[in-house]
Amino acid sequence: MTEQTVRLSVGQAIVRYLTHQYTERDGVERRFIRGVFGIFGHGNATGLGQALLQNEVDPDDEEGRLEYWMGRNEQGMVHACAAYARATNRLQALAATASVGPGSLNMVTGAALATTNRVPVLLFPADIFANRAPDPVLQQLEDPTNPDVSCNDAFRPVSKFWDRVNRPEQLMVSLPRAMRVLTDPVDTGAAVICLPEDVQTEVYDWPVSFFAKKVWHVDRRMPDRAALARAAEAIRDARRPLIISGGGTIYSEASQELRDFASATGIPVADTQAGKGAINWDHPCAVGGVGATGSDSANALAARADLVIGIGTRYSDFTTGSQTAFKNPDVTFVNVNVGSFDAAKQGAQMVVADAREALVALSEALDGYRVSQEWSDFASTQVKAWAEVTDRCYHLGHGPLPAQTEVFGALNELMGDDDVVINAAGSMPGDLQCLWRARTPVQYHVEYAFSCMGYEIPASLGVKMALPDSEVVAIVGDGTYQMLPMELATIVQEGAKVILVLLQNYGFASIGALSESHGSQRFATKYRRHDDGQGHVVGDDTLLPLDIAANARSWGIDVIEVHTIEEFKEAYRKAEASDRATMIHIETDLYGPNPPASGWWDVPVTSQSRLESTQKAHDEYTEHVAAQRRFF
Repeated sequence: MTEQTVRLSVGQAIVRYLTHQYTERDGVERRFIRGVFGIFGHGNATGLGQALLQNEVDPDDEEGRLEYWMGRNEQGMVHACAAYARATNRLQALAATASVGPGSLNMVTGAALATTNRVPVLLFPADIFANRAPDPVLQQLEDPTNPDVSCNDAFRPVSKFWDRVNRPEQLMVSLPRAMRVLTDPVDTGAAVICLPEDVQTEVYDWPVSFFAKKVWHVDRRMPDRAALARAAEAIRDARRPLIISGGGTIYSEASQELRDFASATGIPVADTQAGKGAINWDHPCAVGGVGATGSDSANALAARADLVIGIGTRYSDFTTGSQTAFKNPDVTFVNVNVGSFDAAKQGAQMVVADAREALVALSEALDGYRVSQEWSDFASTQVKAWAEVTDRCYHLGHGPLPAQTEVFGALNELMGDDDVVINAAGSMPGDLQCLWRARTPVQYHVEYAFSCMGYEIPASLGVKMALPDSEVVAIVGDGTYQMLPMELATIVQEGAKVILVLLQNYGFASIGALSESHGSQRFATKYRRHDDGQGHVVGDDTLLPLDIAANARSWGIDVIEVHTIEEFKEAYRKAEASDRATMIHIETDLYGPNPPASGWWDVPVTSQSRLESTQKAHDEYTEHVAAQRRFF
């Protein structure tokens, strides 16, 4: 019997296939790929572009509609896709396409961000001709030893799946494999399918069954009984256990189970950047952010803990304080993670399982167990002391320019439980991790796996698409703004109501402070004119005439310029009441003050220098690095 076929171009086949892909978890089914961001040029305008046009004008059926959004910067498009996937707990994703050469290559940074953060994005970079008739084609990277190499090979190391489709029928292997990776909680990241521009327009007789509805079941991996028993025994034997909750807890939607487990056992819970909000900040067992930019309270417990229970964390160097946070000579680890790669870190006893299922099982295995009152009292004392520090940072009354911590304090008090604060780079993620009082799993969206400057503005669009009923607030430094403001035009075009908080301090505050503390005197970190011939060290009084407020207005954004915290609060209420995208512009002090630090981050300092500042910094570095440990 001959199978029924349908005649479509490769581009049209991709669109039809994507419209019939679904995910399911806990009985809830949803369309997986909602739509496509795209910037068209030679390489995709007449291929995938034509297919998207046809889908919009004349879809196969109502279910077959695939949304399309016009991006302005290819990297920004992918950031929006990544933010959307994170905001949907990785159960839905977006795709992006760009033209051949520089357009597609611009997506590489976004692919790295998605893969590093372990969120699904599907990318279709246009590629050189498969038939090699026009050789070299415009914007082709020529390799004399390999004519099949193109710029798109740069995606290989930053993708979880990579393929180049040189014949139409290869798509029937490539697309399902990409879907498998994107919907796998362990393997997910950027999936890249390179599309030669001639192949995109080729016509093929596709089996109709290829386009049948496909549901990708996101299963919850159950913990192994023996591994669970070992973990429970380790917890019972510990005198000072500490939980570190990461992004996996939130993606698993295990927040309530974490709170219940902590309430039952009394085990203190610290969180990472990706895990903040899984336990509400005012829960009796919540002790705050841990690590290099963590709170004194969490770091004090990490230093004394004899057992660290990692739940859904990948133990980045910020979480471990570059392996200096865990100071107890007898400390051991139990890791709960859906992936064995992360579960094995720190030489831990492994519980390879879904976070929610593992927490439920551990609660049953530890029935009747509770930490000592002494350990609970110590945690409470540390949390109370840090709460006083946070209150001071939030209400400094610093002048003449406010500190950025005062802006964060105002936002923390004004934003609702289901509103979302977004940030990614600079000094702000550090201040936010140790100060922000997250009340729900959705409220805190800080991208700190790749910490990519330029993420915040496109991310606000992606999050708003995922959570249309939430106020979405992106905190943007002036350095970040200058790197990637282009998606403001997309925000306006799509009518996305987001709030942008622009902190202008005429410099790179984070790297400036890091440079100064490590002996490099804030070299080349300030936006200053240097007309005196003395280079990038002096000249602080000559600010650059940057008018970011005027620039934002030119994109079509409403802008409210304020100078004080009271004015900021009033502006936020206006922005909240508006139905248009609004920027609140406020100048803050480049030099802080920032919260007191109790963690350490390994940034090497040379031992060979004629600068006294560097010599001193090297001596301090030598003292700190001696405290590093390795866990096997």
